[in-house]
Parts: sequence; C-alpha cells; structure tokens
Amino acid sequence: MKIWVNEQIDPSGMIHACIACCDESQAQQCHESFKKDLTQIQKTNGWVAQLRTVDSWDLVPVNALKLS
Repeated sequence: MKIWVNEQIDPSGMIHACIACCDESQAQQCHESFKKDLTQIQKTNGWVAQLRTVDSWDLVPVNALKLS
C-alpha cells in the first residue's frame, strides 16, 4: 500500500497542515493547493509544501486528515 502525505511545514520543522490519502491524483491536487496557499513571505521565511509517500498508516503524522 502506498499512502501519499501532504504537509505544510514551517522553518522550525513544525507541520501546520497535513492530509494523507491513497489516491495519487488526489494527493497531487492537494499538493498543488498546499504550494499555492503559501504566501511569498512564508516561502521567503522557509515554509515548504512537501509531498511524500509512506507504506503504512502508522507512519502518517497523528494530526493528519486521513482520506480513504
């Protein structure tokens, strides 16, 4: 099983938004939205939108919105 995890992360490494799902297309759309929603000031300050995959729901951050 492949789970796609989208995260918005601040410069200190804290996750501010996280959505996880098993649908790659949905994950890509979410990632584009996360990137678009970051302001230029946030980007300059080191915020990032990250998309990664994991093999188990146990590896998804606990604060994530989990879509099946």
